[in-house]
Amino acid sequence: MSNEIPSDEPGARPHDDALALTRRGFLQGAVAAAAVVHLPQAGAGGAPDAARGAGAVPAVPARPVKLDINGKMQTLMLEPRVSLLDALREYVGMSGTKKGCDRGQCGACTVLVNGRRVNACLTLAVMHEGDRITTIEGIAQGGQLAPIQAAFLEHDAFQCGYCTPGQICSAVACIDEMRAGTASAASPDVRAKVVMFGDDEIRERMSGNLCRCGAYNNIVAAVRATAKV
Repeated sequence: MSNEIPSDEPGARPHDDALALTRRGFLQGAVAAAAVVHLPQAGAGGAPDAARGAGAVPAVPARPVKLDINGKMQTLMLEPRVSLLDALREYVGMSGTKKGCDRGQCGACTVLVNGRRVNACLTLAVMHEGDRITTIEGIAQGGQLAPIQAAFLEHDAFQCGYCTPGQICSAVACIDEMRAGTASAASPDVRAKVVMFGDDEIRERMSGNLCRCGAYNNIVAAVRATAKV
């Protein structure tokens, strides 16, 4: 009894038939996968829950959230899943805080929460009711540039400027940490209460903020000059 695979084409060899079936199966699978990708998503179009299916995620109602931003109380209607970054940019209109990677890797969205650095893309706005939030718009006081802002200008510590708001907010906290004697991974003696304002300390503390233009040397110089004032 022959083990050859029958073919619809006269003169076709068994090996060719096997390859044809393999190709046919691959193409059928590819078409099926493409059809699944283009199916409408569950819950799209505001369909009732019964029509959405068991796996649908129900809408989350917005709730009032009070945020102290740059010394001014803001009451916003936010869904609990809105990030602090999106609340600042999309609901308050403070576009100085930049959205870079949106996953906590670049530091462009750095703001200060109770004086400490926070990646605004990684935290929810509802978590910061009662906290003191400072953005780049709140660094200058009374229309006068803060010392760190003036130093960034003097030392040419930016090129495109996209990362600069996060760099400046991070630098403010960096200087406060060093003045308070808080140790870092670069501190020779973590038990000491005095931190030397050296380049290694500054680079370590500012390492969470990326500059794609590569202005790191000038950023360090600006932070160093401000820290020594």
